Amino acid sequence: MSLSATLSNALSGLTAASRGAQVVSSNISNALTEGYGRRVLETSAASLNGQGAGVRVDGVRRDIDMVVISDRRLSQAETGQAQTRADALARIEAALGTPDGADSISGRIAALESAFVAAASRPDDNTRLADVLGAAQAVAGSIAGASDDIQSMRMDAEAAIAADVATLNDTLARIADLNGQIRLYTGSGNDANALMDQRQVQVDRLAELVPLREVPRDHGMIALYTESGATLLDGPPAEFGFQPAGLIVPEMTADSGALSGLTLNGQTVRVTGAYAPMGGGQLAALFDQRDSLATGAQSDLDALARDLIDRFAAPGLDPTLASGAPGLFTDQGAVLDPAQESGLSARLAVNAAADPDQGGALWHLRSGLGAASAGPVGASTLLNAYADVLSGGHIVASGAFAGQALSALDLASETVSRQSVAAQRAEQEQGFAAARTSALREAELGGGVDTDAELQDLMLLERAYAANAKVVQTAGDMIQTLLGI
Repeated sequence: MSLSATLSNALSGLTAASRGAQVVSSNISNALTEGYGRRVLETSAASLNGQGAGVRVDGVRRDIDMVVISDRRLSQAETGQAQTRADALARIEAALGTPDGADSISGRIAALESAFVAAASRPDDNTRLADVLGAAQAVAGSIAGASDDIQSMRMDAEAAIAADVATLNDTLARIADLNGQIRLYTGSGNDANALMDQRQVQVDRLAELVPLREVPRDHGMIALYTESGATLLDGPPAEFGFQPAGLIVPEMTADSGALSGLTLNGQTVRVTGAYAPMGGGQLAALFDQRDSLATGAQSDLDALARDLIDRFAAPGLDPTLASGAPGLFTDQGAVLDPAQESGLSARLAVNAAADPDQGGALWHLRSGLGAASAGPVGASTLLNAYADVLSGGHIVASGAFAGQALSALDLASETVSRQSVAAQRAEQEQGFAAARTSALREAELGGGVDTDAELQDLMLLERAYAANAKVVQTAGDMIQTLLGI
């Protein structure tokens, strides 16, 4: 081998070692950088006319495990969906209260039952009659308050949907722009790995909102599809649309057209249900929160409110009431129209005839809501009847427990317990999903930058650099010796 070839080989080795040190230092400095893919220097043996000509640097490869990343993204979407659902059910549970809580709806009904019993033992005591009125108003207030909390939760979901749709559109536009830049860099022979890191961060950002799959395309570009096959990005990005409502009341639903659905490139697209193109992920859970979880809880509350109205409007319970007149509980002072049950819990009120603040009198609780004048102060018949109708079995007319004979307290407890059980189950599912995502993240990090291994590689590169430098020095000494002959 000639001295010139020796120098050429050694110089190529120096170049490769220097480039390798640069790659290793980049890996170590970005070991904790989100979206960073470990860099690997690719080299091959160079040859010239069939003879070895040193080492050739072929490029820098971005080394990632797309199988693990893809699984982590799907799990991330599942976790986002489970977390949103668990949070929604926890809010509903908090609105209704726990079955054994004194401030819960069931606790308020138990207090009303006790107030009736106490008043029946001393019907002449206005303080005890006032306790009955206060307890009845507390029942109506707790049910109406829970309804308000549920509608507030729907409004929060509406705002979150609008924010997520904006994030979808903005992020897809950024990914499409990065796709274009990567294509230009790749086509011109430049290193596009840093742009690919940025793109991975953006794709991961979408993964919580929608479960997606990444498909490679030519020149380093990618396409994105949802798990059910909807195209998010394959060339130009998809455009999502959503029109948030300024105010949501119980009667407003997506089925009635009062609330906006999601559109994809101008066409309505399903978000919930089996095989929904945009199903799964945080976005789907928000639609489920607005249109299913909250409306289901609202329906249960409305059924409870209707049951209370029906109980105290039973024929013969209060002989002083005219036919069709409202009983102790009313629909904002009026008789209940079964066709208008939706949102009834927000309108539940105590009959004004018993409320001194509304021109009524407490003695109506003893003598009858329709009585023209106060009867005997010792009369306890109506108060006992009220206590009996509240504690006795009554056929529930609507809701999840329709057709069952339950006391008011049992119905309230079942309603509250039903939401509590759903909240606990959702919390468990969220825990399982989070644990799976955490395990996949660890697996992904395990295939990422290992600083110990990088430092070992750096030591090998240092030795290779020193060896090649020694060859260059030796060749130089030989040339000097030859020139001195």
